[in-house]
Amino acid sequence: MTTVIPRIALVLGDPAGIGPELIARLLAEADVRSKARFVLIADEVETRRGMQIAGCEFPYRIVHSLDELDFNDDVPLLFNFRGQAQGEFPRSEASVIGGRYSLDTLEKALRLTADGQTDALIFGPLNKTSLHMAGMAHSDELHWFAEYLDFHGPFCEFNVLDDLWTSRATSHVALAEVPAMITHQRVLEAIQLIDNELKRSGLSSPRIGVCGLNPHNGDNGSFGREELDVIGPAIEHARELGIAADGPYPADTIFLKVQGDTRAFDAVVTMYHDQGQIAIKLMGFSRGVTVQGGLPIPITTPAHGTAFDIAGQGKANLGAMRQAFEIACRMGAKRR
Repeated sequence: MTTVIPRIALVLGDPAGIGPELIARLLAEADVRSKARFVLIADEVETRRGMQIAGCEFPYRIVHSLDELDFNDDVPLLFNFRGQAQGEFPRSEASVIGGRYSLDTLEKALRLTADGQTDALIFGPLNKTSLHMAGMAHSDELHWFAEYLDFHGPFCEFNVLDDLWTSRATSHVALAEVPAMITHQRVLEAIQLIDNELKRSGLSSPRIGVCGLNPHNGDNGSFGREELDVIGPAIEHARELGIAADGPYPADTIFLKVQGDTRAFDAVVTMYHDQGQIAIKLMGFSRGVTVQGGLPIPITTPAHGTAFDIAGQGKANLGAMRQAFEIACRMGAKRR
């Protein structure tokens, strides 16, 4: 069988953070370059600066247009682009210029991937304050992606640690708003989304565990009935649709079921942001990946942030970026 080599669009993320260093480290690895074909949409000066910080270099070929890209070898293509960003980038802090650069480079990569010239997109860490300063009106980049792609179906941010995936019924909302948002439809969609995305990444029969909302699963209705009235019926609905979902399980013990070689689930669906994020980050902060789930194109990024505190020091850990690359490769190859 012929191996499918995916074509991947890359952007640095916020130049004030560790994104340029991470991209330099990634593309400097010959094994990485052999597994995919790349086009990096980035300012060449920032790209070179990332190499200097990382203490390594990668070969690249400048292209002057994003039309009909020629991926004829393993040398990454570089489209030298700053968008509307003018002047020097501030370092290790949020800024309008950093946010503008992030959005403009992402727009190019999104269009390239949506049009099928590339099969997946990987972006370096973004800073939400910078994005909002630059005019992004959405709560996060995922919702901005969906609007840009004119996508109106369900979508969700997935967090991945090695081969364990998590999704959530609610995301970037105040904790006080969560209980009213736990509906049959939301829970069912979260289960369906992660089942579909795992299949897109190459897993044929995902096993999905679902969290409850309340302490000890509400103790049979003693302090909360969401597990009985909403979450349990949604899980049963998913099972009727052929999805291998199980639960609900208490949130303080479900992650014990996904450790080791005999783990029970490939994915965990949580009810709100920190239920899953705390567990995943404790289990492997430096390896976590965010997948923009449900969207029509594969998009991945490290789950950690811009790390302004260590930006420019050559200390960035490549683990999460490499994992983001591996997932994008699988999803991109399957998309082709």
